[in-house]
Amino acid sequence: MASLSRALFLLSLLVLTATISSAHNITEILSAFPDYSQYNSFLTQTRLADEINTRQTITILVLNNAAISALAAKHPLSVVKNALSLHVLLDYYDPTKLHQISKGSTLTTTLYQTTGNAPGNLGFVNITDLQGGKVGFGSAAPGSKLDSSYTKSVKQIPYNISILEINAPIIAPGILTAPAPSASDVNITALLEKAGAKTFASLIISSGVIKTYQSAAEKGLTIFAPNDEAFKAKGVPDLSKLTNAEVVSILQFHAVAGYTPIGTLKTSKSPISTLATNGAGKFDLTTTTAGDQVTLHTGVDSSRVADTVLDATPLAIFTIDNVLLPLELFGKSPSPAPGLEPSAAPSKAPVLAPSPASVEAPSPLAASPPAPPAPPLETPEGAPSEAPSAESENSTSGNGAGHVASPALLMTVLVTVCATVISSVVLS
Repeated sequence: MASLSRALFLLSLLVLTATISSAHNITEILSAFPDYSQYNSFLTQTRLADEINTRQTITILVLNNAAISALAAKHPLSVVKNALSLHVLLDYYDPTKLHQISKGSTLTTTLYQTTGNAPGNLGFVNITDLQGGKVGFGSAAPGSKLDSSYTKSVKQIPYNISILEINAPIIAPGILTAPAPSASDVNITALLEKAGAKTFASLIISSGVIKTYQSAAEKGLTIFAPNDEAFKAKGVPDLSKLTNAEVVSILQFHAVAGYTPIGTLKTSKSPISTLATNGAGKFDLTTTTAGDQVTLHTGVDSSRVADTVLDATPLAIFTIDNVLLPLELFGKSPSPAPGLEPSAAPSKAPVLAPSPASVEAPSPLAASPPAPPAPPLETPEGAPSEAPSAESENSTSGNGAGHVASPALLMTVLVTVCATVISSVVLS
């Protein structure tokens, strides 16, 4: 009986450790503070909340409802997203650390810097201890003023996430005046060609799928475009042997209705419907994440999300390494499979291969392409340099509000350890 009690105690301890090690949920945390309801709403609308939740060490500079409303009233959502990205610091700052900055001033990187939209050091924030309990924030651009001040601590989960209130938004030069692209004005095919996806661009034009993309873009669209090398890989179907309807389904399978930036892809747990999804078949995608790397899975093959071509609400375009083959069309074919057997009198696809002047024609397949090697795991951004103050406002430890489920790898290890412990107890 004593052995069983010890085993149960160890199990409880391991579960508690897993809870403490779990991640945060910024939307859930801020929902407890009505003063930041507008700020919280914009984090959800811009999908910044998903990106924040994937970060292990982070500081959020929040604005109250009046301040965020004044900022957002005159600007489209894409501009608001850039502005708020500048308020997400990729390091941990609690009230104590703010007043212990070496030499009184420091530059820290932000989420805006990671978007690729911030030239030079516009994605950095200057934090300066002004003494007398005051801390100023401003753009790191030369000549910028410290127009924002620290007002109070909202919540800390050391050294995971810190939420601090400032009295005014931090504005980097040009961040509010940059033109906000309209989805209808974006030349999708030109962007794809420039990104090295000329074959895919030619196919969506010749098949007419570009019109489907354009009509969906206004309400939100995410495109996964295979690069040119992907169409030359072993395992890619000979599109000339497929019907026009099958080619259209494959191309629609490479797009999702809705704005789905990389942060949202990282946190996706459920199957993702594509433009090809209909009553006749699911045509869904699933995702897995390892560090910063996202991989798409079809049930037949998989592909790494390689690069971001465009991330401008409500349109996101990515390049991928492999052509995505839907399970509904290729799942039952024996390997090797050149595609579906045509019916007695199929309607042949139009000229789907790109013109010789632009790109090479897709090569026929022999076998499904091998899955890409697993990328390295993410290294946590920023290591804590000092302990949090015992008097930090609203600080929590252990199973604080805003936590979500423990990572799958950690849970697997814990289950294995628990099973070993209990087995040894039973055998003794």
